[in-house]
Amino acid sequence: MTDRKKAVRDYKEKPRPAGVYRVQHAPSGRTLLGSSSDAPAMLNRIRFQLQTKGHPNRELQADWNADGADAFLFEVVDLLPPAETEVKDQTAELTALEELWRDKLKITEELCY
Repeated sequence: MTDRKKAVRDYKEKPRPAGVYRVQHAPSGRTLLGSSSDAPAMLNRIRFQLQTKGHPNRELQADWNADGADAFLFEVVDLLPPAETEVKDQTAELTALEELWRDKLKITEELCY
């Protein structure tokens, strides 16, 4: 039982992979680009919302319903380096990283969800 408790504690104390993620509709090239303090978990959340027809972005949901999961690319684009000390708020760094990738990927208003 103590091994299980240790494993749970280790998991909870493990730093989350903060970074920028992308969901791209391959046929149209339209992209949902965002940042999160746990980018892989956010991709899982978005995928689940789309599968259960509950994503708040109606255009993204409509493309998912029309073309299915195979028409989409889910990826973590970039991660922040792990902090050497406990950092509570990474919002500024994540926003800057997201803007950098928005410019790098040349995502225009027409290609955004």
